[in-house]
Amino acid sequence: MYLENKSNLEMEMSQTSSQGHQGRGSLRAPEAVAGNFGELRLLQGISDRRETQKLQQSAVLPSGQCVIHAEGFVPVRQEDGHSFSVLNFLKGKTNQANLTERSPLLRFSQDDSITYMTLHDPNFMGRDEPWDNSSLDLERRYRLGSEVTSLSLSRSSSSEKTDPLDNLNLNFKLNSSVKCCFKVSKIASIFTIVVLCTLFFSMYPDRDNPWRMLAVSSTESFSMNLTDFRDNALLKLQVGGPFTGGMVDLTTQEYILIQVEQTEEAGRRRRAQQVIHNWTIPLHSERSDQILLTNTFEMLSSGPIVITVQAFLQDNEVVPLSMTHQSLYVSVETQVAIAGVILAGVYVLIIFEIVHRTLAAMLGSLAALAALAIIGDRPSLVTVVEWIDYETLALLFGMMVLVAIFSETGFFDYCAVKAYRLSKGRVWPMIIILCLIAAILSAFLDNVTTMMLFTPVTIRLCEVLNLDPRHVLIAEVIFTNIGGAATAVGDPPNVIIVSNQDLRKEGIDFAGFTGYMFLGICLVLLTSFPFLRMLYWNKKLYNKESIEIVELKHEILVWRQTAQRINPASREETAVKCLLMQKVLNLESLLRKMMKTFQRQAVSSNCIFPNQKINCNFSPPQHRITDKVLLVKCTSVLAVVIFMFFLNSFVPSIHLDLGWIAILGALWLLVLADVQDFEIILHRVEWATLLFFAGLFVLMEALAQLQLIDYIGEQTAVLIKAVPEDQRLAIAIILVMWVSALASSLIDNIPFTATMIPVLINLSQDADVNLPVKPLIFALAMGACLGGNGTLIGASANVVCAGIAEQHGYGFSFMEFFRLGFPMMIMTCMIGMCYLLATHIGLGWNM
Repeated sequence: MYLENKSNLEMEMSQTSSQGHQGRGSLRAPEAVAGNFGELRLLQGISDRRETQKLQQSAVLPSGQCVIHAEGFVPVRQEDGHSFSVLNFLKGKTNQANLTERSPLLRFSQDDSITYMTLHDPNFMGRDEPWDNSSLDLERRYRLGSEVTSLSLSRSSSSEKTDPLDNLNLNFKLNSSVKCCFKVSKIASIFTIVVLCTLFFSMYPDRDNPWRMLAVSSTESFSMNLTDFRDNALLKLQVGGPFTGGMVDLTTQEYILIQVEQTEEAGRRRRAQQVIHNWTIPLHSERSDQILLTNTFEMLSSGPIVITVQAFLQDNEVVPLSMTHQSLYVSVETQVAIAGVILAGVYVLIIFEIVHRTLAAMLGSLAALAALAIIGDRPSLVTVVEWIDYETLALLFGMMVLVAIFSETGFFDYCAVKAYRLSKGRVWPMIIILCLIAAILSAFLDNVTTMMLFTPVTIRLCEVLNLDPRHVLIAEVIFTNIGGAATAVGDPPNVIIVSNQDLRKEGIDFAGFTGYMFLGICLVLLTSFPFLRMLYWNKKLYNKESIEIVELKHEILVWRQTAQRINPASREETAVKCLLMQKVLNLESLLRKMMKTFQRQAVSSNCIFPNQKINCNFSPPQHRITDKVLLVKCTSVLAVVIFMFFLNSFVPSIHLDLGWIAILGALWLLVLADVQDFEIILHRVEWATLLFFAGLFVLMEALAQLQLIDYIGEQTAVLIKAVPEDQRLAIAIILVMWVSALASSLIDNIPFTATMIPVLINLSQDADVNLPVKPLIFALAMGACLGGNGTLIGASANVVCAGIAEQHGYGFSFMEFFRLGFPMMIMTCMIGMCYLLATHIGLGWNM
C-alpha cells in the first residue's frame, strides 16, 4: 500500500521550498477535482497535476504532531504584519495564534480553502488561547462533514463499479445541467411513488376477520351466511385442518366439501341467477398435520352468500377445522396485472441500476403491500415478518461469519498461488477446473455455501493472474447452479420436490430423483463447457492495463470505500476522513501518470493489450499461511459444518436445519478464535445482501397473494389440456420446462416450485388429461434449477456472489450477468429438454 506509516505520509504529502515561496498571484486557480470529490470544499485548493515532492530533511516535525500537506495548497495569508515561514508552515504553526488542547483539527483560511491540518496528540498541552474565529472554523468543519457524507452516499454505488478516469471523461461528455435534471427527476419520481404507496397502505386497515372454530362429521355439517358483500367482488376463504394434497378419490378417500352459494334475485328485465362453487379437500389419514389452504371464488353481486361445510368420513369421527373469509374488491386478472407491473418496475430499477438492488427489492415490497391494501387484503406486520425465510438468512449470516474469520488465516491467498502454479499460468484450464469443482461441490452442498467459499479464492487468484474476476465469477456461479440440480439436496426446488409426501407415493424418492437428474445434468455439463468457451471467445479476460495499474485502481477504490464508511461524528473522525480523501487524490494523480506511460508503451509496441504478453512471464508473490493455529480451528469447524450439512439430508433424526447448523458453526468458531474486536467481523457481513433477500421474500409472497404464481400455473394447465392427446405428453414436458425456466429467472423459484407441485399432481390425476406425473415433475425441477442462471436475481447464489464481489471492489451489474447467464440458460434448458423428451417419449421412462 502507498500509505504505510507516519514517515511515508509526511514525505508523500509535502512540497518543495521553491513552491512554498511563490507568491499568491503566481499560483494558478484551483481546478476541479476528478472522480467523486469535485464538490469537496476541503480540497478545493489542491491541483491534480503537480507531483508530490520529498519532504525537506531540514523541516523536522515535533513529536505528537503530523502535518498533512499536499501540492497546490494556497499559502497562508500574511496577516498582522507577520512574515510567512516555510518551516513553521510545515510544523503546523503560524505566528498569528497558538494552538491549544481545544483547537480544532482543521484550519481553514478565509476563502474556504484548506491551509493545513494538524493531528494532535491527546497528551498535548499548550496555551489556553483558542484560534481566532474558532466558532466559524467549527461550523465549517461540521458543514464539511455533512457534505462528505452526503457525497459518499449519493455516489457510492457508481464509484464501486466505475473507474475515476472514466467518471472524468463522462463528466466532460455530458452536460452537467442535463445530469442534474435527470438526477432530480429520478429522485422526484421515485419519492412520489413511495409517498403514494405509503398513503395507500396507511388508508386501509389490516384484515381483522377473526378465525371461526368449527367441527364437522359425517352426520353434522356447518353453515353460515354472509351479508356484507360488495358488487363484483371476490370471496377469499382460508381453511385450516388435517388436510393433504392431490386429487380426491371419492370412492375410498375421506374429504371435506365446502360449498359456496349465491343467488341473485330476479329483476324487471333479468332472471334469477344462482352460482355454486364446490371446493373438495382431502383429509389426512392420521389427522395430525394442520395445513392452511386458500381459495378464491368469484361472486355475482352483493347478495347474501351461504357457505356450507360437510365431511364425508368412513366413521362418525369429528374433524376440527378453522375458517376465515375476506372480501376482495378486484378481480383475479386485475390482481395479476398489478403484480406484473410491480415486478416489471422492480426489474427496471435493477437492470438500469437506477437504485441499488436492495433498495429496489424494498420498494417493490412496499408497492406490493400497498396493492394488497387497496384490494382489501392488507396483511399485518406479524404476517409480513412471517413471510421472510429466516432459515435462508441464518444460513447466509452463519457462513458469512465463518468465511470472514477464515480469511484472516491467509488461506485464500495461499490457495490462489497454488492454483496458479498448478495451472502453469494457463487461463482456460484453470477456469474449467474451478467451474468443475464448484459444480461438484454444489451437487452435495447448497450452491450458496459453495459460492461463499469459492468467491474469495477466485478473486485472489484472478488478482495474481491479472484477470478480470467478474467473468470468472459469473462462469463459476453458472456452473454452481447447474451442479446443484444434479442431486436432491443441491438446490432448494429439488429439496421441496423430494420432501413432498404425495410425490413419494408416486415413486419420486431421494435415490430415484438423484439418479435421473444426475445423468441429465452430466450431459448438460459436457455441453456447457464448449458453449462457455464460445461465449468468452471475443472477451478479454485479462485486464487491459498492467498489473501495477490494476492494483493501483483497486487500491484507490479501497481507500475511497474506507473514507465513505467513516462517519464524521467527531473532529478526529473528520480529520481521518479528509486524510483518506486527500490520499485518494494523490493516488489518482499517480494513476494518471502511469496511464499516460502505459498508453505510450502500448502505442509504441503496436499492441492493444500489451499486458497479455507480459503476464505469461509473471511470477506470483509468495504467500504463506499467516496464522496456522487459527487455520486449524477454522478448518475443523468448517469440516464439522459441512459434515452436518450432509448428515441433515440423510439422517432424519437430526433436528437441525441448515440455518441452525451455520449459526452454531459460527458461534463455535467465534469462541475458538477468541475474537475480541467483534465489529470487524460484523463489518464483513454482507448486510445489503441479507436485506435484499428479506425484501425479495416479502415481494415474492406478496405477488403470490396477488395470484400471480397461481395464475401462471393455471394457464399452463389450460394450455396442456388444449393439446391433442397423442402429443400431450411431449407438449406438457416442453411447456412445464420452459415456463419453469423463464419464471424462475424472473421470480424466486422456491414459491414457484411449491405452487406448481399441486398443480401438476392434480393435472396428472385428472382423468381427462391422462398424463404421468414423473415427467412433469422432472421437467419442473430441471427448469426451476437451470432457469436461475437467466438473471442476476434468479438464484440465491447469484446475489451472494455479486455481493461478495462488490465488497471486494469487483461488483458486476445485472446486464453483465445477463449477457452471459441468459444464453447459458437457454442452451442448458435446450439440452435438458432433449434429455427429457428422449427418456420419456423415446424410451418411455414414465413409471
